[in-house]
Amino acid sequence: MSKVIVIGGGAAGMMAAIGAAYNGNTVELLEKNDRLGKKIFITGKGRCNITNASDIQNHFANIMRNSKFLYSAYNNFSYEDICNMIESAGVKTKIERGNRVFPESDKSSDVIWALSKMMKDVGVNVHLNKNVTDVLSDASGVIVKCFDGKDFMGDKCIIATGGLSYPSTGSTGDGYKFAKNMGHTIEETYPSLVPFNIKEEYCKRLQGLSLKNVEIRMQCGKKTWYEGFGEMLFTHFGVSGPLILSASSFYSKNISKRKGDDEVKLFLDLKPALTPEQLDK
Repeated sequence: MSKVIVIGGGAAGMMAAIGAAYNGNTVELLEKNDRLGKKIFITGKGRCNITNASDIQNHFANIMRNSKFLYSAYNNFSYEDICNMIESAGVKTKIERGNRVFPESDKSSDVIWALSKMMKDVGVNVHLNKNVTDVLSDASGVIVKCFDGKDFMGDKCIIATGGLSYPSTGSTGDGYKFAKNMGHTIEETYPSLVPFNIKEEYCKRLQGLSLKNVEIRMQCGKKTWYEGFGEMLFTHFGVSGPLILSASSFYSKNISKRKGDDEVKLFLDLKPALTPEQLDK
């Protein structure tokens, strides 16, 4: 039996803690916020879109970049597994349009409750308001140092702090620093799955307009960076929605390769299923 320290009490941290404790380890989970699952609480507009009940190939088709990285995870833990896991804790799930899975209650807090219950059942020790400042290692194991002066010692450490995506929820990039101090190489970070700011003023007049079954093409100079079909919406600053978020991943990937003053342009096709002749009629 090993002593495992998990840094981060979000979805990944709680799942890791449950798995480690279930396999016979003593687990200490450290969360710097005053509650667990802060990002879970706001996902799916407060309803928590848990997973998608479609086949594995459809999942991979909707992972914009490097889907092969997830092959092992998906084959070892499917969407059925996560649904069964949540329901085993007493929270029923339901499937909605697009095979999206939500808690039957439409309350993300119920998903947090289920994960918290499972941690308690397998003996995970949860410590809130623990702001980790450093992770050190030596021949005897790892030492996790906290801002309040409390140190935690263990055999293994799982860093599940999130990226830089949402600082107000605690995802401030701490994990990159911890990993680097442990000898890992950190890739350059950049925004991904984010909305776009649009400089044309008319977008502001269209804010709130949601579009379905449209096609977009993102182009820089003569090169097409992304083409996709789906849903999007206009906001007070530009455009957002699933289709735009997917496009943003390719924007981040390619923006460093932009030549000179080439503008990045977004083309919108409201009726991609119709030919120009059909549309004209």
